[in-house]
Amino acid sequence: MTLKKIYDYSIDTDENTLKQFKDCYSQDYVVSAALMPDAHLGYVAPIGAVLITKNYIVPSWVGFDIGCGMIAVKLKSKNILQKIKKYEDEIFKNVKRHVPMGLGETNKKHEISDESEKKFKELLEKFRSGAHDKSIYNFIRDVGLRDLGTLGAGNHFISLNYEEKQKSKGFAWLVIHCGSRGLGHRVAKKYMIKTSGSEEEYEKTFPLKADSETGKEYINLLDFGLEYALLNRIEISRRVVKALEEIFKTKIKTELWVNKNHNHAIYERGKFIHRKGATPAKKNERGIIPGNMRDGSFLVTGLGNPKFLNSSSHGAGRAMSRHEARSKISVDEMKKTMSGIKTKYVIDEAPQAYKNIYDVMEKQKSSVKILKHLKPMINWQE
Repeated sequence: MTLKKIYDYSIDTDENTLKQFKDCYSQDYVVSAALMPDAHLGYVAPIGAVLITKNYIVPSWVGFDIGCGMIAVKLKSKNILQKIKKYEDEIFKNVKRHVPMGLGETNKKHEISDESEKKFKELLEKFRSGAHDKSIYNFIRDVGLRDLGTLGAGNHFISLNYEEKQKSKGFAWLVIHCGSRGLGHRVAKKYMIKTSGSEEEYEKTFPLKADSETGKEYINLLDFGLEYALLNRIEISRRVVKALEEIFKTKIKTELWVNKNHNHAIYERGKFIHRKGATPAKKNERGIIPGNMRDGSFLVTGLGNPKFLNSSSHGAGRAMSRHEARSKISVDEMKKTMSGIKTKYVIDEAPQAYKNIYDVMEKQKSSVKILKHLKPMINWQE
């Protein structure tokens, strides 16, 4: 019998998170697992867990936000950093006009760019050609464009950044964190219920045989959801750039640096790699790891470390629950912490509510190499 390879790189981890991790990796179909430095308690599987399985896929380990992830886009225009600082109030308002933000916020069909609408129809047709539940197809067809290009709430954010060593010159960087929105949540819940057979007890570990009919349906749905999340971030980035161009009255050149999911299950070499809030980090693979709305994000490249299961953290990881943050952190404290950054003061997303991102990056220096540190100028979060 081959022993499972289990790795734990977590920092400041509580017993409940470690128990949750053990409950997951103890399943017979799990062949290896790793806990990233940012790990904390999640639904069913810890946030920051990598769980590799054979023959089975577990919808609850992917979770509700299929395809949640990050995009980084380099923005090129003459004196762009100075312009962002000069017009920050107008930019803050105009981006909010272009990008629906907040829980349940949607948009109108005519607001979708032609490129994104075309891509969505291609994804929908690809989904329809595979194993699928007809009611799920109808739902995606009806609401897909409504949710596309919207941000949502919680830890999802948009930020405009500068490179740490180039505060007043050089490029601006657009960073976005979000996933498949309400569409992804609804279909994920549907298959968690379908797999568990219960509408009350579905938030537990229920494996799905990959070659079963339901398994084929879920994998096809998952593939769609991951592509949809990538497209959602692209559409948001287009809207932010449009908002900037309206104010600057000039075109902005863009360069997509990375667009990556960190909530997924990917089939590789006969196994399913479940990442519940973990960034893929194969050799030379680009990634982006956000810290918090004050400390910004790190552009990284993977080192392909097998002991990290070719993964890294997806952020800093929560140090406080949302309720705890709201009870312990004042608006004045947050304002002081966020000095110099234009933002809405969302207390449960305050930097103090997160682990120290510098400690997290140090812990995983054998998994990823830091290329650039991006620091926020303007941040949008609901």
